[in-house]
Amino acid sequence: MEKGYLTLILHAHLPFVRHPEHEYFLEEDWLYEAITETYIPILDVFEKLTEDSVDFRLTISLSPPLVEMFNDELLRERYDRHLNKLLELSYKEIERNRKDAAFEPLAKMYNERLKRAKYLYEEKYKRDLTGAFKYFQDIGKIEITTCGATHGFLPNLSVNPKAVRAQVQVAVDSYKRNFGRQPRGIWLPECGYYPGLDIILKEAGIDFFILENHALIYGKPRPRYGVYMPVYCPSGVAVFGRDIDSSKQVWSSEEGYPGDYNYREFYRDVGFDLPLDYVMPYIHPDGIRINTGIKYYRITGKVPLGKKAPYIRKLAVEKAIEHAGNFMFNRERQIEYWHDTLKIRPIIVAPYDAELFGHWWFEGPEWLEYLIRKSVYDQKVFKLVTPSDYLERYSNLQVTQPTMSSWGWKGYSEVWLNGSNDWIYRHLHKAVQRMTELARENPDARGLRLRALNQAARELLLAQSSDWAFIMKTETAVQYAVRRTKEHITNFNTLYDGIKNDFIDKQWLAEIESRNNIFSEIDYRVYA
Repeated sequence: MEKGYLTLILHAHLPFVRHPEHEYFLEEDWLYEAITETYIPILDVFEKLTEDSVDFRLTISLSPPLVEMFNDELLRERYDRHLNKLLELSYKEIERNRKDAAFEPLAKMYNERLKRAKYLYEEKYKRDLTGAFKYFQDIGKIEITTCGATHGFLPNLSVNPKAVRAQVQVAVDSYKRNFGRQPRGIWLPECGYYPGLDIILKEAGIDFFILENHALIYGKPRPRYGVYMPVYCPSGVAVFGRDIDSSKQVWSSEEGYPGDYNYREFYRDVGFDLPLDYVMPYIHPDGIRINTGIKYYRITGKVPLGKKAPYIRKLAVEKAIEHAGNFMFNRERQIEYWHDTLKIRPIIVAPYDAELFGHWWFEGPEWLEYLIRKSVYDQKVFKLVTPSDYLERYSNLQVTQPTMSSWGWKGYSEVWLNGSNDWIYRHLHKAVQRMTELARENPDARGLRLRALNQAARELLLAQSSDWAFIMKTETAVQYAVRRTKEHITNFNTLYDGIKNDFIDKQWLAEIESRNNIFSEIDYRVYA
């Protein structure tokens, strides 16, 4: 009999980035890179484990914007184009590196990986990644949870509870349409929680969510078992707390596995290394150099990029196997200790951003596969479970009120509310007031007015995406984040004025419906 449980949770999210008005748009590459380097490799791990009859369990949260982009025909076509271009580049790289003992095997490796991605995406999954993930849930291997409708940071939206209810309910409705069932769990965007949020989750039929460690440790009353057993909020919704030790082993820039010197270096890419005329067909049409995903060097050490040593795939895979074994060993000892100390079967909750696996940490999917295989076959101390599995085993839990919290820097919302982005909230709060006003005044809209009201709801939700505030804080693509925020608020206010004055520009409405087409079946009365 196992002494405890391990639940692996991957949070998969990207902001809704879709620009049909441009033939090529740089920020759309965020999606294409993630599909090639993270989502398809993770699905491939599921494929291999299932083919080998490995009895694994894993949880993945697929945010509604990500699912909407998976399902969008324009983005599917553009991803096909992107993938075919990369495959073409990989063939050129084999030829360019022919007879180079260090780089020719790597060029062939990328070519094989891209051919595998093309086979899975086009032939096996028929370009339907949502359906691919749904399959693994339907056969009982994974549990898919939802997220906020557009990953809105809920504590900062809680000035008006209708804003939070809409983020939750639209997400639940989207999940039902795409996965054919009610979601049991939700990944709160940025793990953002405030007391009372769980009541809204309960109303939407949510059974559990995940919080940062300190949200439970400082709860009232303090949880008897810390984060090693979930608790119920007063509403009856269960809360699982993130384990710091298992997170640090993977996330820490100083101690985490991805920093090992044998792993692939992320920041050196042929898109920057090779002559412009050679890579021009595979980067931005204006000549802006970008990552292609083809990288030939390993981390090596704390040396300049130009001093990095060639990547040796065999050494990296061996290190991934070693690190998977080390992670498993540490979870065994951790679970044994808490089992004996607390006299319970503890659960270790290990959540990570999905994009860590494959995109940032190239060997991450291999590490995940080896960890699962080892956990199933090489130890008997713990069992892999999902949060739902655990709640079906144990329902007699302590009741605790968690504290307001988030994950990220300092753990209390500062990333999403600071001097770089605080200006957005007065506009967001005013727009929610106006949206609820419109919903109340139009209980049964039809025709053009119905279309305008639904588009107003879309624009508001898109403006609320936590990604824009995050980008403003981290200073990565600030102009784009500011532009998107202003664009959606402006669109919303234009729609508001048109609806109030009964003068809606049909042509303009059709244009923004085509461009910002998230949640095709949205019902504006979610704000009523």
